Amino acid sequence: MVNVTLSLPEEIFSALRMDPQNFAKELRFAAAVQWYHQGLVSGSKAAQLAGLTRLEFLDELARRRLDVVKVDLDDLAKELERA
Repeated sequence: MVNVTLSLPEEIFSALRMDPQNFAKELRFAAAVQWYHQGLVSGSKAAQLAGLTRLEFLDELARRRLDVVKVDLDDLAKELERA
């Protein structure tokens, strides 16, 4: 595993009401969600980045009311036309 060090103003932790450990966990999850939705990583890789199983990752997306499944509307329309 690779470690990355970030320099952040201390005020960010109080503004977010998080300690550095929870901030790091939340930052990993946020990056995983962003890259998953951009199609840069699979759901499995996003879960791994977030430190969760794939099922836990999908459950957490649903709990936060984020899209669990990515759907391209143009692709969906084409599929419906073919049906």
